[in-house]
Amino acid sequence: MSRQPPAPTAITNPWAHLRQHTPARIALGRAGASLPTEAQLDFQFAHAQARDAVHLTLDTEALAMQLEQRGHRVLQLHSAAPDRDIYLQRPDLGRRLSDESAERVDAHAQQHGAGYDLAIVIADGLSALAVQRHALPLLQRIEEQIEKDGWSLAPISLVQQSRVALGDEVGERLKAKMVVMLLGERPGLSSPDSLGLYFTYAPKVGRTDADRNCISNIRLEGLSYNLATHRLIHLMREACRRQLSGVNLKDEAEMLSLDDGTPKVGNFLLG
Repeated sequence: MSRQPPAPTAITNPWAHLRQHTPARIALGRAGASLPTEAQLDFQFAHAQARDAVHLTLDTEALAMQLEQRGHRVLQLHSAAPDRDIYLQRPDLGRRLSDESAERVDAHAQQHGAGYDLAIVIADGLSALAVQRHALPLLQRIEEQIEKDGWSLAPISLVQQSRVALGDEVGERLKAKMVVMLLGERPGLSSPDSLGLYFTYAPKVGRTDADRNCISNIRLEGLSYNLATHRLIHLMREACRRQLSGVNLKDEAEMLSLDDGTPKVGNFLLG
């Protein structure tokens, strides 16, 4: 009586389990010398989402209405780049206010000559989608801490076609001690809605990236609103104490609790 050979044992792909824990494109498989159809279509879809995020227009009117309903004064501004196409081709124009917007900010500053502790700028950047999804929830948490510390807040500036450096001009014209810019970051293939936060102490035109602190990847699948706020307020307090920001103001691994100063042991990435 002949015996049947044993059935082949299925080989488990160790990468398959890891794919459940990351949006990174790992263990995609192969179809001959190329990717399987599903993986290729998924890549094309993610690429289309990133392109759409770059070209999406920020609805500043709706955002301004929401801010005003929450009791904020709002300055609606525009960079020197008149439209999206020029903005994408001329980064330098996105770093400065248009003449009309500069006059609007100066007019407000003349009526409030004492200045402010903090100016907050919300700008479309390279992903209006990120601003639409995350700016208001993050702002709410920042406001709670600002109120606890007693910092005076300038009107919220909403800026279209803006780059990071434009926030320093707004802060300088408003005579603000500090400026925080919430800006849509360049979309990635798995993160078309990532919000960036940029902080500068003593903002003025001509500041460089070395003078700013950046907290990036703020979104539901990335850095949480609470942790981003926690890191920002810590930086702001240290900036006021040391009167600087940027590369000389480090984000510490062992962070302090905002409420009681108790050390929170461990790296913030693991908290």
